[in-house]
Amino acid sequence: MACAMAGKTEGSKTSQAEGGQAKQKLITIQIMGKPHDVPADATIMGAIEYAGHQIIRGAGCREGYCGACATIYRLPGDHKIQTGLACMTMVEEGMSLAQVPYVPAEKAIYDIEKLKPNVSAIQEMYPSVFRCVACNTCTKSCPQGLQVMDYVQAAKRGDIAMVMDLSFDCVVCGMCMLRCPAEITQPLVGILAKRLYGRYLRKDSPELAERVKAVEEGAYDTEYAELMSMSREALSKRYYARDTE
Repeated sequence: MACAMAGKTEGSKTSQAEGGQAKQKLITIQIMGKPHDVPADATIMGAIEYAGHQIIRGAGCREGYCGACATIYRLPGDHKIQTGLACMTMVEEGMSLAQVPYVPAEKAIYDIEKLKPNVSAIQEMYPSVFRCVACNTCTKSCPQGLQVMDYVQAAKRGDIAMVMDLSFDCVVCGMCMLRCPAEITQPLVGILAKRLYGRYLRKDSPELAERVKAVEEGAYDTEYAELMSMSREALSKRYYARDTE
């Protein structure tokens, strides 16, 4: 996430909404080295915007892909550097935080058709996996609570299905890569395993094949045309009126 400073409003530790509504409790946090009073019930992302920073890029969840709001922070009296996602981590009094634009990583370039779903693919594309010292730092730093070290160990064994399963909810924030003493690119290993699994190991789905055939035969063309002709307001109304679980 990259932020551009848009100013800071000085004020007391409480704010009052228009019309004399209840006051809002504020706490003080450090954002990129400067103190800001922000709502006590805000997420880090919400606090950043409240403080006057404009989030101009990198907020992946707002563009359809999660994992791009990685944050590192410290809490008062705690020697540890904590990690989290700005969209889901709540602010705390005295928190000092900084945003991580992205974690550099060398992505292997490969032709999936020339790889096999076993340990040879891992050895060829991401040999750094075999430097793992099983310190479990990657697991401890994962904001998703994934067992990252376990899927790295599975990669070393060539268990592609296990890597796929354990890394499935990875949002590629890069926190594990940032903390790894062996400098392994864990999320990219997970992506490779998911691609290998999808290409070679997944079970065929008759239901999926049936739906794809229906799409190709134009079964939904009329509905697509209707949606394409609707205004933004009408689409929004249709979306929020849909059946949900």
